[in-house]
Amino acid sequence: MKTEDTPFEGGPMDGRVLPVLTGMTGHPPRTYRIPVPDPHGGPPTVLVYRRVPRDPGGRVGLTRRWKYAYDPGGADAGRPRWPWSGPQPRPDATPGGKPEDTDG
Repeated sequence: MKTEDTPFEGGPMDGRVLPVLTGMTGHPPRTYRIPVPDPHGGPPTVLVYRRVPRDPGGRVGLTRRWKYAYDPGGADAGRPRWPWSGPQPRPDATPGGKPEDTDG
C-alpha cells in the first residue's frame, strides 16, 4: 500500500506529520481516529481528525494534497445522509381510505 505524509492541525497532534495509508483513489481516509489510552485504566479517548484540502489553488475542484484538521466534537459528519434514515418516520406508501373506494 502507498502512504502519504499528511500534516495534522489543531488538538494534541498539532504540527505533526504522519504517514497515512491512501486508498485506491490515492486519497487518505476522510476521518482519522487516534485512540489515546486512559492512564487510570478507563475507556480510551478517541481523537477525531477530518480531511480538508491542504492548499487551495490550481484547478477548481481538484485537490491533490490533504491535511487533517482536529474535530473536537467527533461526530460522524462524514456518513452519507439518506432521506429515509432521518428522525422523521417514513411516509405511508398506501393511500388513505379503503382499497375498494374509488373516490378516496
